[in-house]
Amino acid sequence: MLRPKDYADRRSDAISAKAALLAKFKCATTAPDLAEKLAARAEVARLRNARHAARDAEKLKAQESAAAEAAAIAEAEAQRKAAKAATLEAGKLAQARRIALVLSDDAARKAARDLRYAKRKAAQRVA
Repeated sequence: MLRPKDYADRRSDAISAKAALLAKFKCATTAPDLAEKLAARAEVARLRNARHAARDAEKLKAQESAAAEAAAIAEAEAQRKAAKAATLEAGKLAQARRIALVLSDDAARKAARDLRYAKRKAAQRVA
């Protein structure tokens, strides 16, 4: 039957585990291939940073092109609205000219009618 570990057993196990970790660390810092591992890690980090920079540059380029495209679309929309407004304004001006022409024609006909009426009345008075 297993006996439960008491405080002294747990404490000695913890001390031995810490000593083993310390020994492993000391062994790792004096390893002959440590410089190679560190150089390889530095190279991997440099390549990773280069990939991140390239990806960020691509994102920035994509954002700039999207912004330029959006600006072009907005400019085209503004031009379309301006052309539509100009067309509407031209239509209103043409309508106003037609109305003015009709009114002036009505006034001219009325003046001609009044002149004929006046001539007829004058002819009746003379006779």
